[in-house]
Order: sequence, then structure tokens, then C-alpha cells
Amino acid sequence: MSPFAVKAIQLLLSLSILIVLHELGHFIPAKIFKTRVEKFFLFFDVKFALIKKKIGETTYGIGWLPLGGYVKIAGMIDESMDKEQMALPPQPWEFRSKPAWQRLIIMLGGVTVNIIVGLLIYIGIFYSNGQKIVTNENLPNGFSVSQKFKDLGFQDGDKVLQVNGEDFENLNDLNRYLFLRDVENITVIHTNGDKETIALPEEIGMSMFKAGDLEPFQPMRTTVIDTIYPEYPAGKSALQVGDRVVQVNGTDVGTFRNMSEEVGKNPEKPVALTVLRNGETMEFTVTPNDKGQLGINNLAREYTNNFQQINYTFGESIGGGIEYGYNILKDYVYQFKYVFTAEGATQVGGFGAIGNLFPPTWDWSAFWHTTALISIILAFMNILPIPALDGGHVMFLLYEMVSGRKPNDKFMEIAQMIGFFLLIALVLFANGNDIYRWLFGEG
Repeated sequence: MSPFAVKAIQLLLSLSILIVLHELGHFIPAKIFKTRVEKFFLFFDVKFALIKKKIGETTYGIGWLPLGGYVKIAGMIDESMDKEQMALPPQPWEFRSKPAWQRLIIMLGGVTVNIIVGLLIYIGIFYSNGQKIVTNENLPNGFSVSQKFKDLGFQDGDKVLQVNGEDFENLNDLNRYLFLRDVENITVIHTNGDKETIALPEEIGMSMFKAGDLEPFQPMRTTVIDTIYPEYPAGKSALQVGDRVVQVNGTDVGTFRNMSEEVGKNPEKPVALTVLRNGETMEFTVTPNDKGQLGINNLAREYTNNFQQINYTFGESIGGGIEYGYNILKDYVYQFKYVFTAEGATQVGGFGAIGNLFPPTWDWSAFWHTTALISIILAFMNILPIPALDGGHVMFLLYEMVSGRKPNDKFMEIAQMIGFFLLIALVLFANGNDIYRWLFGEG
């Protein structure tokens, strides 16, 4: 099965699980408060449904348009825009007849379930798989550092000891922490043994994002080639696995990052590579692609299995999973500000981007990890105060509870329509970005 098909199946399965559970979050409190639910659908049934069956007062089914799902609650202005029902006198079983606090619980149910599901999955992962962390003991050669961070005083071979004055346990999280947290300083030990605390400029995450420097710290990798990708320029050259690149256009390169940066300065221009092969110095000329890539790699295989395994008891996994899920949500909320930059807008992705979160081969552990992430993301996105989303309904309900005045039905219909078209525009924009990246090979 092709990697595309594997990713597509995982995406469909993951979204189906999360959509059904999200809608159950609305369905269950609605039933508890004796509110009639007329339809419960996975995917949208525009014009027709693939499967549907009425049980009691509710029609359950699967639509043909896989853009989400819904429950149609009687007496509620939602995406169904059922104006005929709303024109009739309110009935005791309708959503609009229930107290505001009950309506609020019904509307918060989906988001609440998404949060709970994400946390439960992380708890299960922590209990079954534990956690793999990387410490300085696992990185004996330290980090190679991007030029931007060298300009701040960091050096190749640095080992990170503290962040903001506190010991930093898992170095796997270092780049993400820099990007998504307010980091003021980092304490390192240089290769000469000197210890130094280096102050970082304000908004370091934003400057990293705008510069495209999202991995300023990488495990130190040598310039020995252990992988050549046949579809890239190197695959059509005389370079071989095992070659050590020592110079690029006459410039000495000591790390794989140095080499990549030198090559990257010359997109679609021939570069002269000096390599060592079996003790013999050899010269090659290769022309990088339009992104300045040769298609060679050193995957640092010596680090692949060099980590510390931490196992958790069931009780410990509860605390660990909840803390991990909370940090995922916190980081996602923090990074949302990048969407409102010119660079961030181009990075917004749709179903293609979500599908690429899954691995190209089936891995249940990775599947559930990604599903938990998507569940947390869905919770956050759904609670945004946009009409047509749960957060929009919550916003109007809170206004009603505070002011004592309920927005009239006409206003709600207009707001719902505006929110619906806004969401459609966002979906088209996000998936348009996916198509653009696919066509032009970006991202």
C-alpha cells in the first residue's frame, strides 16, 4: 500500500473517531436535559446520506462529505438553518426553551470531550510506552548550532545545561521550547569547558519563525554521507555512501549543518565538493536543486537508539499524560499568534497537512499519538469565538447570562451565516495552501 494511502486511511479513521466522540459530547448532555436530538451524523449529508437509520426520535447516519459531522438539536440555530422550525412557538423539548446554563453545558460538551479524549490517550501512551528522553549523556558531541544562534554566542559542540535558570531534562524539546515559550536565557558548557549563560533577545520564537530557523540546535553530525536520495542531484552524481565532505567551494566544513548551509547558498549553481573516500581526496561538482539541496544526509544513526527510557506506573502515567496534554494545548495556543503573520498565513494547512502528521507506514503508537494531538487541536479550534463554531454559541450564551438579554433569532441567523461562510473561506484557503505546496514542492 502506498504511503499516501496509509496516511489517508489513518486520517479518515482518526477524524471519524474524534468527530463521533465530539458530537457525543453534545448529544449526551442534550439527552440528559431532555432536549430532542433530531440527527446525529458522521460527515455531512448534503442532499443525501450514505447510511441512515432512525432510532426513536433521532436519525443516525454517515454522510458523503467528510468535512466534519454534526448533531441537529431541535430549536437551535445551527448550520442546518432550519427557519421553519424556529418560526414555530417554542416547545419544552427544544434547545431554545432550556435554561442558559443547560444550553452552555450542551455547547461545551464537544470541546470538553475532545480535551478528555486527548488526555486519556496521552495517559495510555505514557503507561504503555513510557517516554524517551535525550540528555547530555546521550549527546556526547553536543549540538551543532545555526548561524543565527552562533551570532548570539553559542558554539558548535555546546551542551545545554539550563533554560531560564532551570535544569532542562529532555533535550528533544529544546527547539520547540525556544519557539513556543518565553525563553530569556540558556546556560551552556562550551567544548573548552567554559560555562556561559547567554541572554536571548525578546520574541526569539517570532524571529526564529520569520527566519525559518526552527531547529537552531541539532545533534552534532559529521559530514560522512550515510544516505543518498536517488531523485535528488546527488543521486545522479558519483558521490557514494561513506564519503566524508571536507570542503564546499574551498570552504572547510566540520559539521553536516555547516556543509548544508554552504551548499544552500548556491541553489541551481554548481558547487565543488572535496571529499575523503578510503583515505583518498577526491573532487566532485554537483548542482543543488532550486532549494539548495543535494539530496544527501547523515541521519546520526549513532543517536537513533541513544536515549533514556522512562517507564511509568499507572498512577504516574495519569500525572505525566495530563501534564503532557496540557503543554501540547498551551503550546498550540501560543503558536496561534504566528498565523497572523505573512509567513504564518502561508503555512496554514488543510487535510493534506493534517494527513502528513501521520507516518507513511502503519504504527499504532504513532497513530494514537497523532490522534491525541488532533483532538487537542480540535478542542481549541472549536472554542474560538466564531459564529457557527461551538465557541460562537458559547460567546452568545455568556452574553445572555451576563446581560440577561437573549440575542434575537434574526441576529443569530445572520451571525451563523457569516460564521459559516468565514469557515468555508478558511477551509478553502487552508486546503488551497496544501494544493500549492503539492504542485510547487514547497513546505
